[in-house]
Amino acid sequence: MRYVDTCRATFVSRPNRFIAYVKISQDEEPIAVHVKNTGRCKELLRPGCTVILEKAKNPERKTPYDLVSVYLEDGRLINMDSQSPNAMVKEYLETQSYDYIKPEFKYGDSRIDFYMEKGEDKFLLEIKGCTLERDGIGYFPDAPTIRGTKHLEELTKALDQGFHAALGFVIQMPDIKEVRSNDEMDPAFGEALRRARAAGVQVFFFRCQIEENQVRIVSCRKDGTD
Repeated sequence: MRYVDTCRATFVSRPNRFIAYVKISQDEEPIAVHVKNTGRCKELLRPGCTVILEKAKNPERKTPYDLVSVYLEDGRLINMDSQSPNAMVKEYLETQSYDYIKPEFKYGDSRIDFYMEKGEDKFLLEIKGCTLERDGIGYFPDAPTIRGTKHLEELTKALDQGFHAALGFVIQMPDIKEVRSNDEMDPAFGEALRRARAAGVQVFFFRCQIEENQVRIVSCRKDGTD
């Protein structure tokens, strides 16, 4: 997945989930940009940090840029675009010899991110992006997610109807190999994840290569394997 017309800026503040103020030049006043992640991201967006912006395709838009990535103090680049995980996974799935791939598949009372077919086998795959890290481990979610819990319940039900069901965590940062449930933030999601695993829902970790103008999946590992 590529970003077009990117630039660096300095993060100033984030008054709400959708808007941040940044300085593209230190001599200019801060401008409002769109944040492509409605999560809290407090551990990422700190005053003075360097962020990556992509220029909006619509020149008439009130926010002329999208904030897509951020540099941590240790120099690591974190992609925080909530739309990139599905885009990257779609590109990855297209290399995996499936006979049919359908994004945004309606199942039960939800829309599951991907439905795939390979021969007689049918697959459901729900994707979650992970940008929260503690002590070298990724955690999800960074805010309560009733929708995420519902997706796990739907995947568990799908097993009884003959589907292969899986949850995929796209790790939007380097040097992180696994993701765990953030029970402190959302215990209901953690319980749903444990029930789903016990029932047979598989969990995969997608590791990414992250650059200022592109992101892509470089490996996929099933939970419990090296």
